Amino acid sequence: MPTYSTDKLRNVVLLSHGGAGKTILAEAMLHTAGMTTRFGRVEDGTTVSDFEPEEIRRQSSAQMSVLACPWRDHKLNILDTPGYADFRGEVVSGARVADAAIIVVSCAAGVEVGTTQMWRLADERSLPRIIYISKMDRDNADFQRVMDNITERFGRECVPVQIPIGAESAFSGVVNPLDPQADIPADIADMVEEARERIVEAVAESDDALADKYLEGEEITQAEMIAGLKQGIADGLIVPVLIGASTAQIGTTELMDAIVDFLPSPADVGDVAATQPDGDEEVSLTADSDGPLAALVFKTSADPFVGKLSYFRVYSGTFGSDSQLWNANSGQAERIGQVFEVRGKEQTAIPDFACGDIGATPKLTSVLTGHTLCARDNRFILEGMEFPRPVYLMAVSPKSQADVDKMTSSLSRIVEEDPSLTVTREPDTLQVLLGGLGDTHVDIAVEKMKNKFGAEMVLQIPKVAYKETIGGRARVEYRHKKQSGGHGQFGHVWLELEPLPRGGGFEFAETVVGGNVPREYIPSVGKGVAKAMNDGAIAGYPIVDVKATLFDGSYHTVDSSGICFEIAGGQALTKGVQQASPTLLEPIMRVQIVVPDDYTGDIIGDMNSKRGRIQGMAPQGDGTTMIEGETPQAEMLRYATELRSMTQGQGGFTIEFDHYEEVPAHLVDRLVEQLKEREAARA
Repeated sequence: MPTYSTDKLRNVVLLSHGGAGKTILAEAMLHTAGMTTRFGRVEDGTTVSDFEPEEIRRQSSAQMSVLACPWRDHKLNILDTPGYADFRGEVVSGARVADAAIIVVSCAAGVEVGTTQMWRLADERSLPRIIYISKMDRDNADFQRVMDNITERFGRECVPVQIPIGAESAFSGVVNPLDPQADIPADIADMVEEARERIVEAVAESDDALADKYLEGEEITQAEMIAGLKQGIADGLIVPVLIGASTAQIGTTELMDAIVDFLPSPADVGDVAATQPDGDEEVSLTADSDGPLAALVFKTSADPFVGKLSYFRVYSGTFGSDSQLWNANSGQAERIGQVFEVRGKEQTAIPDFACGDIGATPKLTSVLTGHTLCARDNRFILEGMEFPRPVYLMAVSPKSQADVDKMTSSLSRIVEEDPSLTVTREPDTLQVLLGGLGDTHVDIAVEKMKNKFGAEMVLQIPKVAYKETIGGRARVEYRHKKQSGGHGQFGHVWLELEPLPRGGGFEFAETVVGGNVPREYIPSVGKGVAKAMNDGAIAGYPIVDVKATLFDGSYHTVDSSGICFEIAGGQALTKGVQQASPTLLEPIMRVQIVVPDDYTGDIIGDMNSKRGRIQGMAPQGDGTTMIEGETPQAEMLRYATELRSMTQGQGGFTIEFDHYEEVPAHLVDRLVEQLKEREAARA
């Protein structure tokens, strides 16, 4: 494929609710353009876009695919994104480097939860867009019903620019109301004329000069209509609605024509803001292939054949093979070998990429997703991407001894490939936690580690990092005495325990008088007490917020030693905690939940059942409400799945640790018993 100039490029992201038909639409576009010799099927696992083993097995997209597609002397870079909410990070990457969006709506299902979410994302990125109503040949496909649904949800700027010929299984084509040569069946002539009037009104509403002409009764010419339509789309004042049936390849040609004719090229979008790494000074970069190089890496993947593959979009300059570039984020040089044009898993080496184009290059050492590549003597940093924060955590461990050595590197590489995943080590439970946006997200990450890196992992529900503390004071004596011939062992201590304020940690003090415990042994007592604090006295969890004071004791001139007093201090602490009203502390999380107003009552009721405290509610102005509260971590381990079920996928939340609180007294005994049973089962 030849190198295309900037004005001949179109970067479009496909967005939709899951199952609306993005992947099969992309397949139809490639086939129509002659890029494939056979039409793939999702059910058979033969589409160009879904090529990962897990995507084929699940018959659903799990990652964004880049699909280069020539059309009418232009190049379309189609970014096919997953519709399932667990893979929202992939959608963020695709929307970041696109200049326009195709929002796909299934005619059988209409506007769904994910459709609205994708519309908001396009709004956030200020992306011009086309709505494409898919599956027009399905049973229950009703164009007018879906069109009314779209207008009601997204406004009158959504204007049909095609009218269907036939319906359901009889759907056979489309009519363009603006085409004076169109062959219009008699039974839809009124619909076509009505659609044409609506397009004229929309164009007039988006352009003052055309509005004057329209109001004065003058005819708007075909050329003015096309120009007005393109400008209205670019300004976000018009959203054309197209229709088709991808499996029958009806409407595909017209959609690709519309992308070329109406959606902006990188040259149309305008200057891009960047900062200079040394002084944070903001500069504007023009979409010019002769300008200074600035390319954003928006995706990283582990390719089994070429290794690490970095996907980039060029925002200024020309990205060529066999060159030396600079990673502005890490401050390291990168050697560029070959650069590839990408079509799913197929990579074709080409000499260079013009400004605005999208490609990939392998084996970059310091480059991560979100980094900027530029010239060493002319450095820029482009805006990166803000990925959604994980809300679903699972403990991950190697399946066998053979997987132990692979675990760390595999986790590091899978997070590098998908920044919406996180890997953390919980210091209190010593578990490694893999965080994602949902159970499917985490499950597929584990499958990828197995398929790509040969590392098999086991997932478990994470342990909650409980802690133990005391609610009262206690004075306790412990005498460590052991005689077994020769030198014996002797250490005798008196400790006073008292609670500290929450978050106070641990304090050790001494008020020994008269040398009853020699000065050289006092640090050993403190060491023993500190060690015992880690082992717990109720259920084996660390003890916190306690002050231990050594106030008396005794020693033996021959048998006493530091280790004897260390043992005595530890045993005294354990004994004393049991006498000082011991209890469990649990982590309390701060939660923000955003749900449609209709679900507010259900969510509040559910939070109350989880021992949560609602601290506030704030309407968001878009039909949703933010609920803020606190709730124990133990009640929130599976909340990502629960909230999705309660709200039909329309709710979202963020969660972070806030503080520790005592477990209610009536729950402590039952909880300790459950914890002991779980530990016994694990053993």
